[in-house]
Amino acid sequence: MSENTNQFQGTKEYVASEELMASVNIAMALQKPLLIKGEPGTGKTMLAEAVARALDKRLIIWNIKSTTKAQDGLYVYDTIQRLYDGQFGVEGVDDIARYIKLGKLGEAFDSEEQVVLLIDEIDKADLEFPNDLLWELDQMEFYINETRRTVKAKHRPIVIITSNAEKELPDAFLRRCIFHYIDFPSQELMEEIVRVHFPDVEEHLLKNAMEVFYNIRSIRDIRKKPSTSELIDWVNALQIGGISADRIRGALPFIGVVVKKDEDLELVRHETNL
Repeated sequence: MSENTNQFQGTKEYVASEELMASVNIAMALQKPLLIKGEPGTGKTMLAEAVARALDKRLIIWNIKSTTKAQDGLYVYDTIQRLYDGQFGVEGVDDIARYIKLGKLGEAFDSEEQVVLLIDEIDKADLEFPNDLLWELDQMEFYINETRRTVKAKHRPIVIITSNAEKELPDAFLRRCIFHYIDFPSQELMEEIVRVHFPDVEEHLLKNAMEVFYNIRSIRDIRKKPSTSELIDWVNALQIGGISADRIRGALPFIGVVVKKDEDLELVRHETNL
């Protein structure tokens, strides 16, 4: 089973810290899933996209919902379609394999080339979901009962798992992962991130917008701290609206791009140190 030996060094579109790049590379070297935690909007999902792009590999995304079961990622047996085909005399109805559809994990295992598999927002599923994947992630295989076939990974995928820390993950699952917490970017790193999107942004406008943004995040009672993506959207809105840098502090133009809750909006409007 061939494995990837390239090193991830970020991309032009994704600015990664040295610590994050090191975590990605050690996870690949140890052939373990990389569990990424951090507050919403810190680029967890975009990391998998950047790794796939940098290493020139296909990205498979398994978006987790509250109703998602581990089985969904392995395969689904479409009994309804088989029954329907049987009623209408469709040929090949006795071939059960025709009605087996691989899920995202199964697709990653069955790929002829190594892929990057993103298991996105694993903490949205129920508490048993991570434990139900232990065997498959350890052994890189699963068994299809209906066809008596074992699906074994042809190439071990690079597995990146994200969590917003909505609930704790089981210890047995955590032991099998390399863990990295993405800290909220410093102002220096944030400026670099924004300039990736808007290389020609006016310096004074960006400086004032960032100062207001970080001041909003520092308000003690704010319920939803604005994220990186919201700052990027705000800078874009300020540029499109032709807002001068000097107006940002006093007028707080387009502040609804940054602040999304009524209570927070009231706090921001009454704050005098923005």
